[in-house]
Amino acid sequence: MVRMDNLVVANISQRPIRALVSVAGIALGVCLIMLFTGLARGMSNDLQRRASNVRAEIIFTRPGSMQLTSSTANLSTKYVESLKEIEGVQEALPVIRYVFQGSRGLGFEQVEGVEWERFARVNEINVSGRPPQANDEIVIDETKARNNKLGVGNTLQLFGDKQYRVTGIYSPESGARVKMTLAAMQEALESPGRCTYILVKVRNPNEQLEVANRINAKLPGNKIQFTRDLFTSIEKNIPYLGIFLRVLVGLAAVVSALVVMLAMYTTITERTREIGILKALGASRRYIVFIIESEAILISAVGLVAGFVLSFAAGYLIHQFYGLFFEFTWGWAVTAAAIGILGGAFGALYPALRASNLDAVSALAYE
Repeated sequence: MVRMDNLVVANISQRPIRALVSVAGIALGVCLIMLFTGLARGMSNDLQRRASNVRAEIIFTRPGSMQLTSSTANLSTKYVESLKEIEGVQEALPVIRYVFQGSRGLGFEQVEGVEWERFARVNEINVSGRPPQANDEIVIDETKARNNKLGVGNTLQLFGDKQYRVTGIYSPESGARVKMTLAAMQEALESPGRCTYILVKVRNPNEQLEVANRINAKLPGNKIQFTRDLFTSIEKNIPYLGIFLRVLVGLAAVVSALVVMLAMYTTITERTREIGILKALGASRRYIVFIIESEAILISAVGLVAGFVLSFAAGYLIHQFYGLFFEFTWGWAVTAAAIGILGGAFGALYPALRASNLDAVSALAYE
């Protein structure tokens, strides 16, 4: 009997274009899974990391005014004094958050307007350069400066066509990567006396729940969130993202299976005489199925490796050009690997069974 490994490699090498198309189909499914899940996890962890550097424990806002991808300035800054009068509140910091399309056409970016001295003191922020003072001045964090190749004295275009001069680079990263004074943001958005939310610093962090209850009792009808819970999971902030990822995984499995099934089916049609010869030499049905499945699994394994390499390379390039964060996990990598291998194996199952049931005499007479 011909050695099985030699036969599988020979079958693939005789039809390299079809094998490459099959590999590409598997690689595409794996790459899509790794990129989308890596992007979702990277963005979630990046938001969580920045939120953890906000020292205020409570966010006070109006219902619906603050979403992950949008925000409005519909909260009166007069609430600041009312919040300061509540027992247990140390400081109240009004903030305007503006969300806009990324300058490179991918994703979104945020700008925050804050009362800088109080905001920097509460959040323990240091500035290399100086804080923003005039209405056309901003500060950016170290990540923004690195990704956009910006430094003190450079300009950044915001709100369409307005130019703002970078006066400093702040650390640690906290909230939005671009900040200006609250007055400058109110002027740019034509929202005097308004903000998006108010950060509430509690005297004793262990009593933040009690303070939140006091705020709700004194100022009912508003929305109170704990900073620690704001960005716990990106899936909770982007509607149906979890469903989208599951659908994506399912589609990747279907694509992988269909690509391999089509390739194996047409291959078997072309190899009808070869299968007849194997059967005439005494090859069993199990052996025929094993040969076809081995070839499909080998193609799937190559596609799996190619998909991983492609996803890592694409993630690195997207991060370099667009500043988006990717964090690949072993859990999704195992899922992608299982989909790639099992999709190929199941896709080849019907063609393999069909080949094993061919009649030897009819197969030898096939033209």
